[in-house]
Amino acid sequence: MKLPFLIASLVLAAGFTASAHAAEAQAGAKPDPAKLDALTPICQACHTSDGTRGLSANPILQGQHPEYILKQLTEFKAGKRVNAIMQGMVAALSPEDMQLLAGFYGGKKPVQGTAQNKDTVLLGEKIFRGGILERSVPACAGCHSPNGAGIPAQYPRVSGQHAEYTTAQLLAFRSGERGNSAQMETIAGRMSDKEIKAVADYMAGLR
Repeated sequence: MKLPFLIASLVLAAGFTASAHAAEAQAGAKPDPAKLDALTPICQACHTSDGTRGLSANPILQGQHPEYILKQLTEFKAGKRVNAIMQGMVAALSPEDMQLLAGFYGGKKPVQGTAQNKDTVLLGEKIFRGGILERSVPACAGCHSPNGAGIPAQYPRVSGQHAEYTTAQLLAFRSGERGNSAQMETIAGRMSDKEIKAVADYMAGLR
């Protein structure tokens, strides 16, 4: 990894550590089968019963870090992350409910996906592993790990995620529509549509 990208990645990680540890401390709720049976139908219309593949417009939750799921649910509820559907869904959830759901989906084995566009896979790999030097875009692997597994309580798993969903989120960060990650707003703001789609597709096929 180039030195500037390594430094950028370390800076981003340091900035996230405090809030990440707070989420980690909250995400360890013990399973309550009866409570989960009542909660999961709320989620399964969009995320399927176990959080697997579902529609590509919705994220795959299976195998995502529980701490990251909890952070997103908490920020939807607080209005820090804006999405009318999700804000409606979490409105009635207690902190304990959100912990249970995060543990349920995050405790499952991650799913595997595949890259679909052979014409952009090399560009996607270049960005993921080396960033974009001339625009100070750090390598995605620096925060999300070389295999896309992420870093628990800090950065989400991106491997196997729907490319369409990842693309939509990067575009939302770039436009400011999604504003709950300053570092991702900055990074996506320096990327073109082609670069975003290429790296999103590449990440979908990471193992």
